[in-house]
Amino acid sequence: MNATELKAKTPDQLRDELVALKKEAFNLRFQQATGQLENTARMRAVRRDVARIQTVLNQKAAEAAAN
Repeated sequence: MNATELKAKTPDQLRDELVALKKEAFNLRFQQATGQLENTARMRAVRRDVARIQTVLNQKAAEAAAN
């Protein structure tokens, strides 16, 4: 997932994606705590995707406030 893909989406779509990623992050943390996590790199990728989505949402909010 990259920023250009995210910028093309609506804020509602971004919020839905954010909820899904946060659920995935929770499940990954749970798997890690129980010793079942196999792909540890996925945790980092999910965290970064969450940050990207939040950044794009903040940019869109700033644009809307400016107009």
